[in-house]
Amino acid sequence: MLYVGSGKNSGPAVSDKSEATLSGSTQEIEILARGGYSPRNVVAKAGIPLTIKFKTQGTYDCSSSLSIPELNYRNNLPTTGETYVQIAPHKAGEVLKGTCGMGMYSFSVEFK
Repeated sequence: MLYVGSGKNSGPAVSDKSEATLSGSTQEIEILARGGYSPRNVVAKAGIPLTIKFKTQGTYDCSSSLSIPELNYRNNLPTTGETYVQIAPHKAGEVLKGTCGMGMYSFSVEFK
């Protein structure tokens, strides 16, 4: 992962779009939570369960306070580590959105 700047407050380089990868009967996404979410927009296949791995690396900003309103999910991510969120299959055209606790940073998963 590329970083912009130097020091503790540097966030990930802006990565705007990515695709989920298939792994057996599920698909997976990795999102870095540090100074925002990267990638911010992900495309996933409709009708297939999804696992999102949120990865933190020295994350001290509000992106560690994760909210996914559609799932009634709120969680404080560890400063450094991995947190897995299981997502049930969605229909084509649906979009799952998540934000930090303050609403400053966001990400979305578009199902196609």
